[in-house]
Amino acid sequence: MKRSRVNDIIRESEGFIRSHGFVLPPFANWTPEEFVGRKDEARAVIDARCGWDITDYGAGRYDEMGLFLFTLRNGRLADLQKGRGMCYAEKLLISHEGQLSPHHTHVIKAEDIINRGGATLVVELFGSDEEGRFSENHGGTVFCDGVPRPYGPGDRLRLEPGESVTLLPGDWHAFWGEGGTVLIGEVSTVNDDETDNVFREPIGRFAEVEEDEAPLRLLVSDYRGWLS
Repeated sequence: MKRSRVNDIIRESEGFIRSHGFVLPPFANWTPEEFVGRKDEARAVIDARCGWDITDYGAGRYDEMGLFLFTLRNGRLADLQKGRGMCYAEKLLISHEGQLSPHHTHVIKAEDIINRGGATLVVELFGSDEEGRFSENHGGTVFCDGVPRPYGPGDRLRLEPGESVTLLPGDWHAFWGEGGTVLIGEVSTVNDDETDNVFREPIGRFAEVEEDEAPLRLLVSDYRGWLS
């Protein structure tokens, strides 16, 4: 993706988020230069990889297969392993009409996916085989706002604003907006996007950015280059 496109997506997303009455934390507004100047005091934000995250999954077709994310807060795997401390994470996502977030599951992370507003969120589900791999022949059961919902392979949930689904490791899922753009909340156990995502197809988690202009905001994938 070109940096100019990333910058445009950030501007568009800021407006969409505000239109739903959601306010991002102060560090969301830091310029790259301000982030560099405050990197010592912002070490917890950086290490938790909180902030802007825009991906085309390495395919270069963001409008067809991509996702906007902003990680609001994130704990540490060490705390999760000890069973105490900050064992949770929270994200805000935006998915556009027909914009696929492809089939994946997680090794550790359990998550609630919540339609926070906008259009319908479609979640397509498959279960796992006995070895935990994607299976076209297995279903499972998820909870939708606390109510069990059995699913068969390929079943699609349609979540309206206010509705949610709880996904556990082994619940393979893909999702996209239907009828417009969706603001999505994600509440989960500690999140590690570098090690905990298992995709059905061999794709990348982060976009490769072509620097055709200066960044408006740093992406979490920029942190190592700018803030290490």
